[in-house]
Amino acid sequence: MLKALVLHGYGVNCEAESKYSIEKSGGKADIVHLNKVLDNPEILKEYNMLMLPGGFSFGDDLGSGKVFSNKMKFRLRQPLQEFISQNKLVLGICNGFQMLVKMGLLPEPDFKQRITLIANDSGHFEDRWVILKANKSSPCVFTKDIDYLLVPVRHGEGKFIPKDVNVLKELKEKNQIVFQYTDKDGELAGYPHNPNGSVENIAGICDRTGRIFGMMPHPEAFNIVENCPYWIKGNVKEPLGLRIFKNAVKYFD
Repeated sequence: MLKALVLHGYGVNCEAESKYSIEKSGGKADIVHLNKVLDNPEILKEYNMLMLPGGFSFGDDLGSGKVFSNKMKFRLRQPLQEFISQNKLVLGICNGFQMLVKMGLLPEPDFKQRITLIANDSGHFEDRWVILKANKSSPCVFTKDIDYLLVPVRHGEGKFIPKDVNVLKELKEKNQIVFQYTDKDGELAGYPHNPNGSVENIAGICDRTGRIFGMMPHPEAFNIVENCPYWIKGNVKEPLGLRIFKNAVKYFD
């Protein structure tokens, strides 16, 4: 059974939505402050999924997710390595995705940063619904049998930038690009479909095993049909964001 540790503290603010989405999908979740885990890393052994939710940790000072991720990288490196080696899951959304790439758990969990997420090309905070096309060849556990998602974004620093062309090439070759922003026809398109200017419209990636996954949009924010502004037209039949969490639950069934 899925039992998730949902981290919070220092400006993370999506932990309640995350816990609700996990438990509505059939799993269990506990919200735990980062300091508690730093003081007692043994807590990680009680869970089989670690979730880093969205928010504005440390006010995005020094760059979004940087301070929070450094606390984890330099004080929890060995416990995190053990956690990952046991075929457990790691999920980072928005600020959590920023943490995963800056900590060096994505695209490979070796604590070397190869990717960053910087200020949106628009120069301002983006709060809008986007369409995501899933890569059917991706090994990602969280996106199995998903063709597309309609979910919201709410971020100021979501532009995906790889360190160099070799990083991007490897992501493509290993099918680690999980989600891309598209228009309603499923075609890669510019702003506002790509809300931040991400390279090749990348909205989410995973590691080679598919067990570590990060994305900028917020699936946990679409946990009831009425969350979506289009539900009143009758076009939305289910809370699509929950598909991410249901796949995590199925992984442990």
